[in-house]
Amino acid sequence: MNFEVLVVGGGLIGAALARALRGTSVALVAQERRAPAAGSTDFDSRIYAISPGNAQFLSGLGVWQRMPRERVTPVHVMRVHGDAGDSMIEFDAYSAGVSELAWIVEDGLLQDALWQELEMQPRLAIFAPAECARLEVGARGTLLTLGSGETIEAQLAVGADGARSFVRAQAGIAVDEHPYGQTAVVANFACERPHRNVAFQWFQGGPVLAFLPLSGEHVSMVWSTGDDHAARLLALEPEALAREVALASGDTLGALSLVTAPRGFPLRRLGAARMVAPHVALAGDAAHVLHPLAGQGANLGFQDARELASVIAAREPFRGPGDLRLLRRYERARAEAILAMRGTVHGLFRLFGSRAPIAAKARNAGLKFADRMPVVKNLMMRHAMT
Repeated sequence: MNFEVLVVGGGLIGAALARALRGTSVALVAQERRAPAAGSTDFDSRIYAISPGNAQFLSGLGVWQRMPRERVTPVHVMRVHGDAGDSMIEFDAYSAGVSELAWIVEDGLLQDALWQELEMQPRLAIFAPAECARLEVGARGTLLTLGSGETIEAQLAVGADGARSFVRAQAGIAVDEHPYGQTAVVANFACERPHRNVAFQWFQGGPVLAFLPLSGEHVSMVWSTGDDHAARLLALEPEALAREVALASGDTLGALSLVTAPRGFPLRRLGAARMVAPHVALAGDAAHVLHPLAGQGANLGFQDARELASVIAAREPFRGPGDLRLLRRYERARAEAILAMRGTVHGLFRLFGSRAPIAAKARNAGLKFADRMPVVKNLMMRHAMT
């Protein structure tokens, strides 16, 4: 079978890209085919803060409207605390002249909404569940062989298949990868006090604790901390974990009660040497993985999908989607934003992880200074909201 574009990876970014390419003949290869959700009221353990720009993108795909409105929570304020008691910066949607800074959504609900649209999309062939065996790149395109022996030809193969990308490896694209020595412990809690649509973050001299508001009086916690501390947190009984999280947050939301079992995700930073090669492109975690302290991993991936789909749609009639000169437009368009976010996130991780007294003074003074500069804060917010 022959297609214009082959997308490998059925997660959020691969599914969004396949949907954004409607009008193009697309093959989507995924390890599993998602069944429609059964309307569960349980919260998902994986939560994302989606920027307004990406919410608009997903709305244009017909996806945003499919999610239950009561499970999509706006963030109106974000408070970031340093590791000194009086250092804080606050971002406020009202002050910036916008309705919200971000939307908090659950992974499963967003995945389900994407796949409902994909199931109805013309010119899309879904191969799932499927395993990839070999990808060959030739002068005119790519040939993917599945574990079943079935083959798929395409002018362009896109690796949206995560940090352990099969497509990236098969295309021979080098990757720079380093562990952070931390694990992200995630869990959801019912809280005693209302969160009032405020997101909180506490830098703790290395570890970073964050609360994201969920529907009702619930919050999603992401505690990025040393591997040993994370292992201890994951081993705690629910009541003990809730007490420790409440204590670490200064009882900001009062007593907490665990509603979703905790999970741990090892953290690493990853950057592909290139985002494109002849007839090959990378998107999402296949191209870049960041520390979650800025909550921008999924947003960067959706921006990749937006840009790649736009470049393919606007191509000259004589260029196929795998043309390297075309793909370099995509790579150039994404380079600045990815480099800036990578530098910011890694810089913050190192600055707030340093135990040197001068670094502690600098980072906490910097937070307080930036909080008094509305122009600086608005620029930071606008950049994060794209």
